Amino acid sequence: MKRVLLFGTFDKLHLGHRFVIDQAIKRGEVFIVVGRDKTVLKIKDKTAAHSELERKKAIETAYPEVSVLLGDEEKYETPLKTVNPDLILLGYDQMLPPGIQMEDISCSVERLESYFPDKYKTSKAD
Repeated sequence: MKRVLLFGTFDKLHLGHRFVIDQAIKRGEVFIVVGRDKTVLKIKDKTAAHSELERKKAIETAYPEVSVLLGDEEKYETPLKTVNPDLILLGYDQMLPPGIQMEDISCSVERLESYFPDKYKTSKAD
C-alpha cells in the first residue's frame, strides 16, 4: 500500500480539509503532519485558533485510521525521512514547507483540485 503524506496547519478542521484527507485515504496509508504552533506563527505570521495538540486531536478523532504526527519545529524535512512517503498530496493553495525543494523529494507530489475554496478555507471560517 502506498504511503501518502499530508502536511498543514489543519486549523478549524473543515470540509476542505476533509476533502484532502478523504482523497489521501483513497490513495493509500495516510500520514498527516500537523504544523507546530511555532511553525504556524513563523510561516503565517499569526497563531492558529487551536493549539497544535487540539488540531492533532481533531484529526485523530475524525480519522482514527490515519497516523497523525506533529511536525519538527526546526527541520521541516524530518517527516519526509520518518514517513518515507510514496506520494505527497498538496492542497490547491499549498506550498512545500520552507527549506524543502522539489529536488529534495524522492517521491511523487500531486496537487489536488480545490474544494469550494470560496466557502471552505480556514480564513473564511473566521
